[in-house]
Amino acid sequence: MKMKELQRIIALIAVVCMSLVSGCETSSVHLSAAKDLQTPIASDSPQHNISWTMHLNLPVPDHAEMVRLLENKFNVNLDVWNLENNNYEALLDMKVAQGEIPDLFRIRQTQDLLKYQQQGLLAEIPEEMLNQYAPNIMKAIRENAPAYQDYGKIDGKYYGIPVVNPTNIYRIPVVYREDWLDKLGLTVPETLADFEKVIYAFANEDPDGNGKKDTYGLSREGMNVVFGAFGQIVFADQLYFGVKNEKLIIGALEPEMQEALHYLRKWYADGIIDPEFITGENKGGYKHLSHAFINGKIGMTSMGNYYHWIQDGDYLVFEDEDGANGAELPVEATFNAKELTAGNPQARIVFGQPFRGPEGKRGSKAYDMLMSFTAIGADAAVDPGKMEMILQILDYVSASPDPDEYASMKYGIKGTHWTWAGNVKEDVIVLPPYDTMFNYQNTIGANLGMTVPLVPKERRERWASTLNLDQDGIYNALEVATPSLIHNGAELIKLKNKAYVAFITGEKPLEDFDRFVHEFMKAGGTKVLQEANDWYRQHAVK
Repeated sequence: MKMKELQRIIALIAVVCMSLVSGCETSSVHLSAAKDLQTPIASDSPQHNISWTMHLNLPVPDHAEMVRLLENKFNVNLDVWNLENNNYEALLDMKVAQGEIPDLFRIRQTQDLLKYQQQGLLAEIPEEMLNQYAPNIMKAIRENAPAYQDYGKIDGKYYGIPVVNPTNIYRIPVVYREDWLDKLGLTVPETLADFEKVIYAFANEDPDGNGKKDTYGLSREGMNVVFGAFGQIVFADQLYFGVKNEKLIIGALEPEMQEALHYLRKWYADGIIDPEFITGENKGGYKHLSHAFINGKIGMTSMGNYYHWIQDGDYLVFEDEDGANGAELPVEATFNAKELTAGNPQARIVFGQPFRGPEGKRGSKAYDMLMSFTAIGADAAVDPGKMEMILQILDYVSASPDPDEYASMKYGIKGTHWTWAGNVKEDVIVLPPYDTMFNYQNTIGANLGMTVPLVPKERRERWASTLNLDQDGIYNALEVATPSLIHNGAELIKLKNKAYVAFITGEKPLEDFDRFVHEFMKAGGTKVLQEANDWYRQHAVK
């Protein structure tokens, strides 16, 4: 017996054994669900070996049950590459340098689609093949994100399927220590002047009550809300473009940024800004954690997404009750909020709207609706039938119209890992012990697919909408890469960040701002801006 066949049998036995633990009546439900998932898709094609990349926070084990079930269903061998998300590009490029190209090719940064295509790493995906073998993905894009359906094309040919995240309608929240505000008799600021009063109090009036002057108003991520009060975003892992007079501009080069820098420079000199802002708020580990905020060093931030800041009781969720219908219970704190209260149980946070600047502008950073691309590696195109099989699997794990199959591909086996809350197939209850496991989907091999722009219905998103996070988001007006941006982007970002740090810390006088702009344009910015506007005229200007 081949090792691969033996592994499949072992994995299926494990699924059965897990089901039997809960008793005969429950086990029959679990076995039925597993059987439905592994019912083979009729296919006369030979067995393909398919390498697969995906979003990973934890490694997918060799014997992950959901991967094994998919292998049986589609008669394939799946090799999930464990490329950890925080270091994804470096790990992927290392594989590529060794001559390995993934068959299902996740392109996390949208600007990398053109780069990988120019390197000959991607296969052209015929549009008729996309519509035939990934009909549910394409339908979701056409109906819910039609403006993005051609974004994966290069020279009129598909090389990437656009991954459009419907929850990115919600901008990055603006978060304050509510207990600090209450102690100091302050309210959430509405204007830049209000904000200045708040952060000076955070730094100078001992909001944590320890008798030491060891707190600050803000750090690096909070600065983007200051820049947003002047209409732009500066500190990001990409160059942020805005629109002015029907043309694209690079926000960090705009004259009004000098006024924003004037405030930040004064606050830094007055000891209001965390002096460690240069290295950022995160000190390692999960990248969306603001350790400066969690550890009580700053009282305001705009780091992480809304789901990183859920506090105990913000909304109700269904929890498992005797393995049957769920009871509604208060949601538990997540990520930043959880870590904050673990160290300080009395700490509370409050969300604020981005404060208004002198001309009434306001905004915080928002992630692009176009989140990434899903592509197919060049080697897969030379194996007859392989591209069709990859698309068929991708469609099934990403956008099945059957609610049970869709939830199973995301959460695991129904009855073992999750169940529906009530009769309406809308809210999912994750079952113990998985409900307390960090990223258990990775450990069982679920959630292998791509995000599709289906209308969000989860309670978490309904809660986010009550915070007005769908307002005042500042998005990057250029969501694709151009050749010069690929070539010069990284160095231009370094140049921009170095200059802004120097202006804020006083190392450079603000009078040098025009010189910085000149150096930036000379270092490749002119070509980048030209190509960006060439794209904008063709795709965005109506």
